Amino acid sequence: MSGELYHLTIAEASGMIARKELSPVVLTEAFLARIEAVDPIVNAYITVTGERALDDARRAESEIAAGNYKGPLHGIPVALKDIYDTAGIRTTCHSHLHVDRVPANDGRAVALLRDAGTVLLGKLATHEFSFGGPSWDLPFPPARNPWNPERYAGGSSSGSGVATAAGMAMATLGSDAAGSIRQPAFFCGITGLKPTFGRVSRQGVAPLTFSLDHVGPMTWTARDAALMLQVLAGYDKNDAGSVDRPVPDYASALSGDIEGIRVGLIRHFYDGDEQADPEMKSAMDDSVSVLEGLGAKVEEVRLSSLHDYSSCGMAIMLCEALAIHERDLRATPEKFGNVVRDRLTLASLLTAADYLQALRLRRQLVEETGEALGRYDVLLTAGGYGPAPKIEQVSKFYLLERPLITMPFDVTGSPTIAVRNGVSTSGLPLGMQIVGRPFDEATVLRVADAYERATAWGERRPPL
Repeated sequence: MSGELYHLTIAEASGMIARKELSPVVLTEAFLARIEAVDPIVNAYITVTGERALDDARRAESEIAAGNYKGPLHGIPVALKDIYDTAGIRTTCHSHLHVDRVPANDGRAVALLRDAGTVLLGKLATHEFSFGGPSWDLPFPPARNPWNPERYAGGSSSGSGVATAAGMAMATLGSDAAGSIRQPAFFCGITGLKPTFGRVSRQGVAPLTFSLDHVGPMTWTARDAALMLQVLAGYDKNDAGSVDRPVPDYASALSGDIEGIRVGLIRHFYDGDEQADPEMKSAMDDSVSVLEGLGAKVEEVRLSSLHDYSSCGMAIMLCEALAIHERDLRATPEKFGNVVRDRLTLASLLTAADYLQALRLRRQLVEETGEALGRYDVLLTAGGYGPAPKIEQVSKFYLLERPLITMPFDVTGSPTIAVRNGVSTSGLPLGMQIVGRPFDEATVLRVADAYERATAWGERRPPL
């Protein structure tokens, strides 16, 4: 059985651990062996914390044996995008600038996972400062897609998507300012949840932007995402964007029943404003049929153009990223990779007027999306235009060449989950996004979970 342990879900493994049918130490050893065997192919990890992981696992096993079971994450092996501060463990942001940086304290999300009894396997590849990649002039290579290592894994939480898909972590943490949780989830064929802006603390997470950054879990299933969010969600006075709202029991919402749920399909984002591949459009049509078969009421809804949302978000992201990195860029430009350096240099062409106009447009787009979610329980759209491209074909300025379908929901701060919904003829995953009302992650997870139960996409794993 140990050969398959790394493909268990959190829900499956936690039940076995709680019943004392599975040792956290044995589970952790299976993951460490999997990392050793597979990571040289896909480059998901920057730092593997093997000794720490085994110590965590032994502690969890002792606590559980003594009757001190902490809940569904106790003894579960996880890994972190390498922008999360970890006490005594380097946090590099995949950059020469921070390659030797060792934080003194854990970030808030890391501390919450630690207190829940998780096992830390290590730190994961990202785009430099969650912004520049894929890039080959950094201290570590870019992560590669486990379905085909010649393909792009998505960004910027690339290592998080790869590790989760390839069975090298049971769950990971990513971050999302333009789609950096959901794009890797789309290309790697996993579930990625971007919670509402303010739902999960960003304290101790290296920022890309001030007003677009979200942090959240990347898992194999929506149920696993719910279990992760249960621990991560909550108010933190040390995060200026944190919002004090009650945290519901997310897992209890996953009934499998979505009879009567109202779904607004934003078709024009992928079949109108831009044109997705025929396979992607077909997968979306099939997904609508599945949801309707489960009793959901699906209607098309029209928002502003995808280009408006993307241009708004991109202007905000570029300006805020430059504000964060300008001092280091001026002082030591040679320590940045060429992708980040050139993107930040381009950002310097934007003006204060551009930024303020983007903020004004953002308010209109937030109101528009809110009005649509007054008529529908969730919104639905594609997760991308088609399967992952070859990694060498990803342009330095791809963010500006074609709008990201993920960007609109960073602009609005809406809770959004990426769920796989097909496989291309090339054998690569396809996926969709489910979007909810502010702080209504429960409904987003409920719809995603019902869809996953009704389909078999989760039975397919990368052929590594």
